[in-house]
Amino acid sequence: MTDNKTIVIVGGGITGLSAAYYLQKQIKANNLPYEVKLVEASNRLGGKIKTIRKNGFTIEQGPDSFLSRKKPAVKLAEEVGVDDQLIRNGTGQSYILVNNKLHKMPSGSFMGIPTQVRPFLFSGIFSMKGKLRAGFDFVLPKGKPVQDQSLGAFFRHRFGDELVENLIEPLLSGIYAGDIDDMSIMATFPNFYKLEQEHRSLVKGLQQTMPKPKKSTGKKPGMFFSFPEGLETLVEKVTEKLEDGTVTLEAPVDHVEKKETGYHLLLGNGDVFKADAVIMATPHNHLPKIFSQYDFFKTFQEMPATSVANVALAFDESAIKKDIDGTGFVVSRNSDYRITACTWTHKKWPSTTPEGKALVRCYVGRPNDQSVVELSDEEIIDIVLKDLNKTMDITAKPEFSVVSRWKNAMPQYTVGHKERIATIRQEAKDRLPGVFLTGSSFEGIGIPDCIEQGEQAVSDVLEFLKG
Repeated sequence: MTDNKTIVIVGGGITGLSAAYYLQKQIKANNLPYEVKLVEASNRLGGKIKTIRKNGFTIEQGPDSFLSRKKPAVKLAEEVGVDDQLIRNGTGQSYILVNNKLHKMPSGSFMGIPTQVRPFLFSGIFSMKGKLRAGFDFVLPKGKPVQDQSLGAFFRHRFGDELVENLIEPLLSGIYAGDIDDMSIMATFPNFYKLEQEHRSLVKGLQQTMPKPKKSTGKKPGMFFSFPEGLETLVEKVTEKLEDGTVTLEAPVDHVEKKETGYHLLLGNGDVFKADAVIMATPHNHLPKIFSQYDFFKTFQEMPATSVANVALAFDESAIKKDIDGTGFVVSRNSDYRITACTWTHKKWPSTTPEGKALVRCYVGRPNDQSVVELSDEEIIDIVLKDLNKTMDITAKPEFSVVSRWKNAMPQYTVGHKERIATIRQEAKDRLPGVFLTGSSFEGIGIPDCIEQGEQAVSDVLEFLKG
């Protein structure tokens, strides 16, 4: 007889990979009698982190960076020995497209919320009526305490529709690829609600709590990190650190059965994995089928997920007739464009692009324009080029393009999200002890958030097995 226990991680995105790495580290450090297995449905690891290297270009098909101030990703880079390769983004002016015209993003703002009044007063993004309405934030009483509300309702009450739709919405909804009027403030930006409750005025609250900018004559350092060879560098290095035999690819989990002791995971290829504990680092929309005998997972059938696509276009520098000094722009819903944002990648990440070339990445797939993701590559490229021609006077055909679709890949944290997740996790704890739910569907979609959730799952599993 052996006391060895097996922990199976389902899902090889950055959450599952982080969990596998940190679990094996703890097992080794504490000489624990546990074995870790990771099963991934696709033929690769990394999930949405996916880098292509082509013709001297480095192209991200998913995220292109992570926030430097969020430490879990930096810590993981240090753990696997690639922190010395971290590079910051190039900085420069960013823009917002409002009423079919590019405007400079007002300085002195945080996530679109003014922290300095003067730049907003002189901005061409808003009408005088819109500016006056935004000023209500200084005189309105704080909102009544609520368990949750939509980001849209919260910000519209404080600032009015114009500031929300022309600035806040393009910035915030772009992060989650969602509709600001459906998104939960408590699950996405609870700090804004807290600021209003404590300071009444959101602007005054930010002014009082944000660190004062340091006086500097040089360029501000970028707020984001990546790697010269792309974000998949992190995935590759974490994978290298895993013990041989940890990962099984092309192994979708069809079903999880609770046994007298532990669980059986039935794989699509007919194999069965036995586990004493299971970390489900997989999108929420797979869970109702995998745990079909448990009704409480059906709540996830109601949790939406949006689809997005991005198009990377490689040009000769000479193709861009109207070169704009900046790193990109976001698009207000008050513009007749189908792209939602555009990154001038060759300026934001100079290491991605050969000398004399330009790399532009555009995004499509608003919540009310999901069908665009289903179009052919040629149709999507045509839409993007038409929109780019209006802003940058690009008439040349790209040297090549890469279209990346992410279908039902962006989980939506709608109003009441935190309570729903807490209820499901409690049910799982009571009825499926040793099964832990983690990943971008739950407590944050950014790379650092996912890594942190993977680490938390490790703590939860070790506590459970110790118990």
